[in-house]
Amino acid sequence: MRSSSSRSADGLRRSVRLFRAFREEQSDPRGFYGLIADDAVRQVARHALVRGRLVADFGGGPGFYTRAFRAAGARTVLVDADPVELTLDGPADRSAVVGRVEQSPLADRSVDIAFSSNMLEHVPDFASACDAMARVVRPGGLLVLSFTVWFGPWGGHETSPWHYFGGNRAARRYARTHGVPPKNLFGSTMYAAHVRDGLRWSAQARDFEVLELRPRYLPPWAAVVLRLPLLREVLTWNLWMVLRRTG
Repeated sequence: MRSSSSRSADGLRRSVRLFRAFREEQSDPRGFYGLIADDAVRQVARHALVRGRLVADFGGGPGFYTRAFRAAGARTVLVDADPVELTLDGPADRSAVVGRVEQSPLADRSVDIAFSSNMLEHVPDFASACDAMARVVRPGGLLVLSFTVWFGPWGGHETSPWHYFGGNRAARRYARTHGVPPKNLFGSTMYAAHVRDGLRWSAQARDFEVLELRPRYLPPWAAVVLRLPLLREVLTWNLWMVLRRTG
């Protein structure tokens, strides 16, 4: 059995690798998102077998996560509301379905893993979107949610760090600087999602048990940050949530 110090060192190396990759998001988006997707699948596999399972990738857009799950042996269905997003990395994935998460065509309790990465900050009703994804998880299956925290350094996405002065003000500044509005427009296609939203929803989720809550890109021991009500909103960056349906 590996020592706790070895596991801690591995967790720190993982975090360093991921944060270094952020510098290449604009220059090499395919490499960046491929790396992040592969890491996400490994994190999910810590809680359940992926091979042979049916995974619903909500808000998966170009399909990086869908392809990573499929490479790990899963069967997949990708649900995204924007048909343009589905084609950003070539033709839409063969499993893609166009639809809003709240109006997903998937049947109740029909998938083994419902997964969503960086979608919840783009929906107007955080809790309703979580409820919609939870609805399709089979008993014993996983609900894995991850979202960018508004008060984190990347909370405003391409308008960061000016979002700290207000989402609308940050959008106006971006438009003045670049001559075009930001892709993620505050109050329309991007909203302020907070750590407290995720913690509150997970605590009240019926028929689910919480397996893991922690900052996604930080080492596992950084989960202690979530105990600090104000600091957690700044330091978490991205909240990673794993729940299992119990009934």
